[in-house]
Order: sequence, then structure tokens, then C-alpha cells
Amino acid sequence: MNSSHPIDPGIRIEIQARLADIETEYGVRVLYACESGSRGWGFASPDSDYDVRFIYVHPLPWYLQVSAQRDVIEIPISDELDINGWELRKALGLLKKGNATLIEWLDSPVVYHADADFIAAMRNAAQQTHQAERSFHHYVHMARKNYREYLRGDTVRLKKYLYVLRPLLATLWIEQGRGVAPMRFQELVDVIITDPVLRSAINELLVIKRAAMESEYGQPLPIINTFINNELTRIESVLPPMRRDTDFSVLDQLLMNTVLHPGGPVTAA
Repeated sequence: MNSSHPIDPGIRIEIQARLADIETEYGVRVLYACESGSRGWGFASPDSDYDVRFIYVHPLPWYLQVSAQRDVIEIPISDELDINGWELRKALGLLKKGNATLIEWLDSPVVYHADADFIAAMRNAAQQTHQAERSFHHYVHMARKNYREYLRGDTVRLKKYLYVLRPLLATLWIEQGRGVAPMRFQELVDVIITDPVLRSAINELLVIKRAAMESEYGQPLPIINTFINNELTRIESVLPPMRRDTDFSVLDQLLMNTVLHPGGPVTAA
């Protein structure tokens, strides 16, 4: 079991069983299911929930109705399992808008179910239509918001450092022209943080976070605070990546291929 992304085998089996139940109850096909939260980022605490997110598709008649239909499936949280899904057309629409959360799902290191052809086509479509400027603004906003809300006190919840650092490092990744920011926090640290002292402090924080409970508090960490303050200040004057002309027809094609050929070959071109 990967210590950075720990999933108990029994929990994995239970999640897969619940996904199968969802398919039966809602009459849908789950195309992809993954971890979206701290277990996917690589800094889960012992008491972290399992944040399961999935993409699903209905049979063809669902797409031929005049009235709009519900396009999410939300299962009440139970036994530390938080399971929610987006219908395929909704997911592709969000991808067209540059939704960074969905892009992260596609890069999750913890996958519970995947239609191999579909996820290959979906990842290809995400790369082709990636809008760096929107991801840049998304991550900057998240880093600033979390910093203001969580890291201004005399004591702080240790996990909140990571909820500021992760979007901040993703912003720097995009600023440096590296493309889609990876979901794995450790990869962001390894590539973006070149100062060995700062990297050591962040890695030590990771060790503490993985061993501590979600609500654990601690003293502010000066070296990390300085880095966050300096980068958030500097980035105010940074121009986001230039908007580019994007051909979104690949998303339409993926929707048609998936809906018209249920269980069959899926391509994005």
C-alpha cells in the first residue's frame, strides 16, 4: 500500500460495491471513479474521509428529453464515505469552462473504477482543452482565501497549511508554463520548491499531517509562512498565462461517442 495514498483494501471493496449499487439504482454506467480529497493529494490523516467522485453516463433516451434532468448523484455521507458523481455532459461542460477540480480528478493516483478507453479519451480531451489562465485564477483565489481564513491566528490547524500550499504551488506550476498542475502534492513540492530548507520543512509538515488527526492544532511555522506571504504578494503583479483559441469540438465528439456506443469503443477524435 502506498503510504502517501493509503486505501484500506476492505474500504476499496466497499466503495466499488457502492458504485455498483449506484449503477443499479439509478440506471447509469459509472465511467470513472477516484479519490478527490486529501487521500488523492497524498496527505490524509488517520481519520480523513474517503472523498469518492465519479463520472457517469445515462442510456441514450435520457439525452433525448426536452426537459432538463438532474445531472448529479449525491449519496448521503456514511461510514466516512463521501460519494458524489457528475453526469458526463455536465462534466464535459465544466471541462469546457476550465474547471480545475474536474481536471484534478482525472489525475488522481487513487482510482476505484475506470473504463480504460473512456478515461484515456477524457484525459486527452482535458489536455487539448486546458485553459491555463482559468486554472491560474482558480488556484490563486483558493490559496488567498484559505490563507486569510486559516493561517492568521496564534495557533493554526496544521492541515490548513497544506490547503494553502497546494493551490499556491499549483499556481506557480502554471506560471512556469508546465501545463496542467498535478494532483499529487509531493510532485508539486519536488518540482517547485528548490530551497532545501523550505522543502525539508514542508516534508516534515507532511509527516506530521499524516500521523495527526484532522483537527490537530499547532504553532505557526515561520519559514512556511514567509514563503506563502512572499509568493502571494509577488503573484499579485504576475500576469496569468495568455488565453489561447481552443477547439472544444473534441468534447462534443467524446459525448456522442460515449452515449451512442455504451460499453463500446470511446475515442476523443
